[in-house]
Amino acid sequence: MKNLKVCPKCNGIDIIRIPGKAGAYGTGNNIMTGSTIFSAVKVTRYLCCDCGYTEEWIDNKEDINKLRKSF
Repeated sequence: MKNLKVCPKCNGIDIIRIPGKAGAYGTGNNIMTGSTIFSAVKVTRYLCCDCGYTEEWIDNKEDINKLRKSF
């Protein structure tokens, strides 16, 4: 859905992008790699408004490397 803008489940094209965010105490759509908000890796969601299917993506290669080191 991220690249083709088409839902792989229903072939719907009404796709919305929900940006990841990191808030106080680790709230938001993120993965914590440390104990502070600055260590959060933001996770972007893509939602098909036709069937409700979602996908989650890490958009930044540096963040992927940060996760690789943490896990």
